[in-house]
Amino acid sequence: MATTNSRILNFGIVGLGRAATSMLPSLVNHPQVKLIAAADLRAEALEKFRGEFDAVVYRDAEELFRNQNIDAVYIATPHQCHAEHVIMAATYGKHAIVEKPMALTLADCDNMIAAVDRAGIRLVVGHTHSFDPPILKIREIVCGGELGSFKMMHTWRFTNFLYRPRRPEELDTSLGGGILFNQVPHQIDMIRWIGGGQVRSVRSMTGVWDSSRPTEGAHATFLEFVDGAAATLVYNAYDHFDSDELTGWIGEGGEPKRRDRQGEARRALSEAKNSADEANLKAATGYGGRQQRRAAVGAVERERYHPHFGVTLVSCDHGDLRPQPNGVFIYDDHGKREIPVPMGRAVPDKGKVVDELYDAVVNDRPVRHNGRWGKATLEACLAIQQSARERREIILSHQVPTGD
Repeated sequence: MATTNSRILNFGIVGLGRAATSMLPSLVNHPQVKLIAAADLRAEALEKFRGEFDAVVYRDAEELFRNQNIDAVYIATPHQCHAEHVIMAATYGKHAIVEKPMALTLADCDNMIAAVDRAGIRLVVGHTHSFDPPILKIREIVCGGELGSFKMMHTWRFTNFLYRPRRPEELDTSLGGGILFNQVPHQIDMIRWIGGGQVRSVRSMTGVWDSSRPTEGAHATFLEFVDGAAATLVYNAYDHFDSDELTGWIGEGGEPKRRDRQGEARRALSEAKNSADEANLKAATGYGGRQQRRAAVGAVERERYHPHFGVTLVSCDHGDLRPQPNGVFIYDDHGKREIPVPMGRAVPDKGKVVDELYDAVVNDRPVRHNGRWGKATLEACLAIQQSARERREIILSHQVPTGD
């Protein structure tokens, strides 16, 4: 995507939690974006944001949406609030990027799509890892046909996700907790983006293996595409093996990480005496918190690599492809070669998400990760849950193709 227009989009952020700290570098470093407002419930986060960006701040999302100087918003509120806030943003004529998952039900997705269509605004569903530059390059190679047609994909991720500090609703699947709404959407979105978008069916197993964290922490899933291609997805969040060991100890955001951190999240969590303590630990990692991510705004990394979401391998007729920290490895009839992919603007880089909204609003280009795309990804996530519960294959009916 190109962003050649000189127009500046004034952005507001709704929700200054941990997700916002990851998106902030891309908003700050985008040459055609200006941050002018934020809404959150935490006074310390708002005060820091006001000082750092000379911005207006609000305790209420609707007050921010009423600000006529705001062109677009980044919505990073709790999952159960996404539908309400996207619909509200549309009502006030604000273009929007919404964090994954788009919503918690397909009915909410439909309501969001209808509101966006009525208002004539643009919505990008920000499953950010399908925007990772190596994933975009793999999609380009697959579409170009130089290795033949897409046949199969495997993606694995093992993390400490379930033992990072959580608010109570983040451990309640019905409220969007666990990996099915927080992590699996990235996996589904990547494989749909590379594989053409249209998944035919899902067969899955999920695991709730720790009664003190009563939500899904693992899954193993088989997907079949309408053209007969297949994908397998594995995620394990129980803080034992770390799959970054297999990516050269490059973390999800593209940052080098220590090799001796296994079990660290569990040990840190033991400091929390109750759910309120744990929620406070979670708040500390958000914007303005005492443990805010080091790379939140303006940080410079000595080493920079592409973000990733685990170990991924894509198979075509005549070769395999694997995203790696500097680009893409290709394994074909002639051996192994590397395709370098340029780095982005920020650390971590999620600028392609912002580019997609900017190009839609300013250059009138179609949104590819739109509401219908986000709904199709959610449908597959919900099918994983249903398949595991009913122990059978689930046929999907709301899939859409990848837009090119």
